Amino acid sequence: MTINIHSTAIVDSAAQLHDSVTVGPYAIIGPNVTIGAGSSIGAHCIIDGHTTIGRENTFYRFCSIGGMPQDKKYAGEPTRLEIGDRNMVREYVTMNTGTTQDVGVTRIGSDNWIMAYVHIAHDCQVGSHTILANGVQMGGHVHIGDWAIVGGLAAVHQFGKIGAHSMVGGSSALHMDVPPFVMGSGNPCVPVGINAEGLKRRGFTPEAIAALREGYKIIYRRGLSLDQARAQIRERQEAEPAVATVLETLLTFLDGSTRGIIRP
Repeated sequence: MTINIHSTAIVDSAAQLHDSVTVGPYAIIGPNVTIGAGSSIGAHCIIDGHTTIGRENTFYRFCSIGGMPQDKKYAGEPTRLEIGDRNMVREYVTMNTGTTQDVGVTRIGSDNWIMAYVHIAHDCQVGSHTILANGVQMGGHVHIGDWAIVGGLAAVHQFGKIGAHSMVGGSSALHMDVPPFVMGSGNPCVPVGINAEGLKRRGFTPEAIAALREGYKIIYRRGLSLDQARAQIRERQEAEPAVATVLETLLTFLDGSTRGIIRP
């Protein structure tokens, strides 16, 4: 293992690194860190806390991973950060461990593209296949679903949720939740349609996309309350089994939203 660790790096003897892990100059890795096969730690990265990193992740230089939560209630509890496989993490990204006020774990899935200066705060839950562009800032307890794309310099309020397959424009300010499949943009962030092009690229059928377009109109264009909109979408789901799965994803998100969803 030592042949993959630069002579200026400091790796605690208690850290668990697979033999194939590479560690660049001046990197620091703490005692409670586990890193899986094929992962690469760039120069000047600091990885500490109770942090588990999976296989084939790449951390560019100057990342700070596993630091303690920026939460005044944190009292040194052994909360954790868990990162999946094949994530690309660019320069100056920060990821904090969780807090006991939540599940105690900040989680990052697999196959994510996390660009420079992104901040992932305590207790955030990021899915897989997401793109977080440069400078995305996430408050604590934020949830981001699979395949979501968040544009550069967007800011997500604590406890906010961004649904799967959604897309958020750059410099947006998110004070409320973005439903799955929806595109949002602006300050404050407002809905601007369905992420149809992204859904086509991911193999969604024309019928599913049409059903989501109709769901969008029910939520945003018919003047209905959210309860009324949910009821109408549920009726369509029951009437059209072929699109039941995508509509269930939408309904489950709406049922679980605590901050309320973005509105025009």
